[in-house]
Amino acid sequence: MPTVIDNPAVRAHVAALDECNQRGGRMLSLVDLLDAGTVNLDLAAYLATAMRSGASLLVGARPGGAGKTTVMCALLNFLPDRTVLRAVDGPAVLASAQHARPGDTCYLAHEVGGGHYYAYIWGEQARAFFALAAQHHLIATNLHADTLPDARDQLCQQNGVAEPHLSAVTLKVFLGFGRQSGRAPNRWVSQAYESNGTLDSLLWQREGNALFARRAPSAITTPAQEHSYREFLAGLLRQDIRRIDQVRLALQRLGVVR
Repeated sequence: MPTVIDNPAVRAHVAALDECNQRGGRMLSLVDLLDAGTVNLDLAAYLATAMRSGASLLVGARPGGAGKTTVMCALLNFLPDRTVLRAVDGPAVLASAQHARPGDTCYLAHEVGGGHYYAYIWGEQARAFFALAAQHHLIATNLHADTLPDARDQLCQQNGVAEPHLSAVTLKVFLGFGRQSGRAPNRWVSQAYESNGTLDSLLWQREGNALFARRAPSAITTPAQEHSYREFLAGLLRQDIRRIDQVRLALQRLGVVR
């Protein structure tokens, strides 16, 4: 497999993801998350298919260190090849979206939170950011919320985000998190919602020990597409292809699954 330096588009994509890495070390991929039990193959295939089709993304978990950024970046690695990641590092980026074609750029806020941190959004910038989703632009961010009602309270009540703008975000993924004495923390997807643009439906929920239950069919993916990405991910696992750049290059070779 070629190295990332051989492909400028992949190099730029991985660099944008790596800007989110505040803890050092290698950024984890969806293959790593499969290994860790954060998702299983069926759920991973659904999420990969949805992101590859051009979905907006919100990842939530209340505690720090729960893996919000890790999961967000692993999924953003499956954006369409033509989509460029752009960090929202100020109002000028949000204003520039008015002259951009929807789908060409995914506007990335590193977190919904107060403080003068790079690419964090709050208040007026949060309102402008989520308004982009209602204009069919791709956006992605994470926040400290364990459930969809918690996220809605933080965004709509505390930040004044219009509820239809939050509803326009395609995927809303929430994480569970636990620690065992003497062991590394583990995380899992507890719920995954899909929006049709106006209404959020619970599609996946974790039940019991590592059982990911599907609650409803998807309106944006097909069983055939999900099967293809399931086989793709299973192949990466078998070949131990797991680095973010390796996965992105493999996706480009795979092309668009229809």
